[in-house]
Amino acid sequence: MARRNPRGWLRSGSLAAISTAALLLATSHLAQAKITRIVINSTTSPAFNGQSFGSVGQYEQLNGTAYGEVDPSDPLNSIIQDINLAPRNANGNVEYSMDIEILRPIDAKKGNHVLLYDVVNRGSQLAPGTFNVGITTASPAGDGFLENQGYTIVWSGWQGDLVKTPTNFAMTVPIAYQNRNPNQPITGIVRSEISMLTASEPGSPIFGAFATSSVGYPPVSFDTSKATLTERVHEEDPRVPIPSSQWSFATCNATTPFPGTPDTYGMAQYQICLQGGFDPNHIYELIYEAKDPLVLGLGFASTRDFVSYLHHSSDKANPVAGTIDNTLIFGASQSGRYIRTFLDLGFNEDENNRIVFQGMQPHIATARIAMNIRFGQPGRGSGLQHVEHGYPGLESPMTWGIYDDPIANVTGGILQRCKETKTCPKITQSVSSIEYWQSAMSSDTTDDFGLHDLTIPNDVRIYHFASTQHGGYSPIGPVPPVATPVCEQLPNANSYTYNIRAVLVALTKWVVNGTSPPASRYARLSNGSLVRTEQLDFPFIPNVYEDVGDLLDQRTLYYRGPKFDGFNMSGIITVEPPLPLFNYLVLVPQVDADGNDIDGVRSITLRAPLGTYTGWNTRAAGFGQGDACDLTGSFIPFAATDAQRTPGDTRPSLQDRYGNAAGYAAAVTAAANALVREGFLLPQDKAVAISEAEAQASGLLP
Repeated sequence: MARRNPRGWLRSGSLAAISTAALLLATSHLAQAKITRIVINSTTSPAFNGQSFGSVGQYEQLNGTAYGEVDPSDPLNSIIQDINLAPRNANGNVEYSMDIEILRPIDAKKGNHVLLYDVVNRGSQLAPGTFNVGITTASPAGDGFLENQGYTIVWSGWQGDLVKTPTNFAMTVPIAYQNRNPNQPITGIVRSEISMLTASEPGSPIFGAFATSSVGYPPVSFDTSKATLTERVHEEDPRVPIPSSQWSFATCNATTPFPGTPDTYGMAQYQICLQGGFDPNHIYELIYEAKDPLVLGLGFASTRDFVSYLHHSSDKANPVAGTIDNTLIFGASQSGRYIRTFLDLGFNEDENNRIVFQGMQPHIATARIAMNIRFGQPGRGSGLQHVEHGYPGLESPMTWGIYDDPIANVTGGILQRCKETKTCPKITQSVSSIEYWQSAMSSDTTDDFGLHDLTIPNDVRIYHFASTQHGGYSPIGPVPPVATPVCEQLPNANSYTYNIRAVLVALTKWVVNGTSPPASRYARLSNGSLVRTEQLDFPFIPNVYEDVGDLLDQRTLYYRGPKFDGFNMSGIITVEPPLPLFNYLVLVPQVDADGNDIDGVRSITLRAPLGTYTGWNTRAAGFGQGDACDLTGSFIPFAATDAQRTPGDTRPSLQDRYGNAAGYAAAVTAAANALVREGFLLPQDKAVAISEAEAQASGLLP
């Protein structure tokens, strides 16, 4: 079996520094740290319109750009794909730059001295919207949870293929060339999947679906006869070729119809135009020969070195020098997969062999990210049931601890390299039910044949937010939620916001003072809470899709060519589309008589339910009907009274459950008290969580 030599794949370097002045820095100390200059473009002090946050006080915000370089000859950099093919500067190093932001307490002594690095998702911040409730333009901090805790929050660009905008966090990385010669381009096969989420469009970025914010790789030729475009309704349907005369490498819209304005080299974003337009009922797949791959793996090194500098450097240019005692990293979905890959590939060790992040919270992420790959597409999902099913990410290892995968014939675990170098962080992994149905979460905790639970390492906690959907739901959002045209059922209205806040605080205490967080809570084979889809006890509900097993996303072992290194999520893909070899067994959480998950962290909403909350939804007519609605769960309301209950619906009405509003309030209060005792609701959040739950139910109760 393939096994790892962690030290042989690790690399190091030190990157970042930030200045509080709007000027350029180029000191000898910074040059040694691989930062060549820093530009701070704006300082907002105080931030948030002068709002003060409890005992912490006011915050200030610094925005700018960091320019750095990495030594490609350092053996600890060897895993960065194509690093040896990137152009070098006069120092023999590879250069890059990235957008940065620091949000810090103005009076650093009042902060909690914990740096929270929020991994941006396709260039956008996540932590504020995840943890703070009620963010609006007028109230940019919402209830200010993160600020009241006193975190120093840091962002930096890491995704080198993003289209640069005034509001996102991007990174500039070099192109790899044969012999590092720009006159000798590298070419290779690239596959792009395009799908419309709401309405037909005449054209699309060349990278569609979840990667529409990417620039895309330029075609070797804009002659469409040298590429292939196909369409199909369902992921498993045969691909139907579209004649080359009916599409173009071009930009088109309502005013510039097909064939549109032809693409040219050097565009801000490459486009594709289809005669008659791209409709949301089809999956479109483009396969073409591209050139100029980006050295995207530099993104991992930039995060590593930036945070290490902020944590350890006493340089006067470091705006948080001497104020950071501990470091955490948070990321959700794409950026959660970034965290898992960052750790897996050994980037949690800096050039001085120190740990970079002492705590990690990868959220709604079970797989790894396809970034450190030639012609990588980090904007893609790791494979869903309907869209982007065949993209890399779900390859082994998926487990935290060491596991022998007999199907892929490899042995390894996400923690393997950090165990070897003693740089493992404390980890709180949190997932929604969507990750079981759409991202093979069971492969993180069970063997490949669904026979045994695996042992979870002591420095890892896993929390399944039972019966929730991928992006969660606001605790102050309307119930019932607003319907979407894509899905047959309403989106899942079960919020995990207050639960994930408690998990972040628990992780912080675990890192800062060693206080153990609550024990893991997730579906297990041993207690019957994790089952095959045919064993699922989902109740019959009128007008709800019955064959829910059809919505399960299969985890597939693919052949992507001999140069692809799925074990290290690196290498070169030469076979597109990939060849399916074997399907792993994927398991899902068992449900109760209402159809709600019986395992995991059960929120106030789930303990006092207003309906059935699922980790799946079904695509509606005109949107690939019958497939899973990507990343969206369902809310199927209970009837208010027995008289209003649909014939055949065996679920008790709200009146039967609670009687009236007072009965519901009692159930909510009991649920909140239990969650506080269990450590999944902060005491200071209890009263407002109860009030918001009651407000959401007010229009539904009899």
